[in-house]
Amino acid sequence: MSTQVSEQLIMVARVLLAGALSALIGWQREKAHKPAGLRTHILIGLGAALFTVISINLTGGSPSQIAAGVVTGIGFLGAGAIIHRTRAVEGLTTAASIWVTAAIGLACGAGFYIIAAVTALLVFLVLLLHHPTGL
Repeated sequence: MSTQVSEQLIMVARVLLAGALSALIGWQREKAHKPAGLRTHILIGLGAALFTVISINLTGGSPSQIAAGVVTGIGFLGAGAIIHRTRAVEGLTTAASIWVTAAIGLACGAGFYIIAAVTALLVFLVLLLHHPTGL
């Protein structure tokens, strides 16, 4: 197998892991009947990982500019998840889950598999503890 093919398989594995970890978080949000659920979280994780993988391969290993762009873009998605009602604000946890899902995608794309998996597990547990009926 050529070096280029094996490098691309590693990139695919990074993106797939990001999708799987994001699905865990999205599944909980879906079960808790939140507007940003399974598909949204998977797409966020996949996109963040793909931007990171591309950035690393285009810039020779410094994905900081793409990461900054992802964080900015995710801020807009998170802001859209927050709803201000007469005397309450809703959607902060969903906005936070969108934000951390992007970070997990960035970590996967950069090859930080263990910290990405541990973070996804912690997020999932926090969401369960905060909303035990979410399952």
